[in-house]
Amino acid sequence: MFETVKEFEKEIAKYYGAPYAVATDSCTHAIELCLRYDNPQNKLSIPTKTYISIPFTLMKLNLNWSFVNADWVGYYFIGGTRIIDGAVNFAKDSYIKGQLMCLSFQHKKMLSLGRGGAILCPTEQDYNILKQMSYDGRTDDKPWAEQNIKNIGYHYYMTPETAQLGLEKLKTATADKLWTSEDYPYLPTMEIFK
Repeated sequence: MFETVKEFEKEIAKYYGAPYAVATDSCTHAIELCLRYDNPQNKLSIPTKTYISIPFTLMKLNLNWSFVNADWVGYYFIGGTRIIDGAVNFAKDSYIKGQLMCLSFQHKKMLSLGRGGAILCPTEQDYNILKQMSYDGRTDDKPWAEQNIKNIGYHYYMTPETAQLGLEKLKTATADKLWTSEDYPYLPTMEIFK
């Protein structure tokens, strides 16, 4: 049943020019998994103009972070990490080597699947660990009740139905908009961040 998800991961990795891709249920959860995986101890930074779930995720994880004034086009780095928020990036061969690049396939994005995301990653080890984290700590090679789960998982996996839709839409999807920081509100003035 999850062979469709594996096929979607291979095709997304190929499209972006990445060695591996882990399909997830959203970009926000992809970023959360990467933050949990890399466990950054230094102060992080994010642009003042981004999607609101990003600072909420940093708050939820109790990380030390701040806003920075930074313009961006297509993607941005979460400062102090190797994590890229590429939620609005849909460009062939745009993977940045060695990084964890998180994508969104939400209904407003170029590859509109209603919901979904992915993590482009550089190594098989990154893939295996992030895949298990997204999939309740388990592997997909046998029923979970027969596995000795070693690490906590987060139930952030992509469903086979979403992956199938992604495979179909990937054949004809085009980048019809170049997203920038100007597409987002200035977050520091919101009461929740004061």
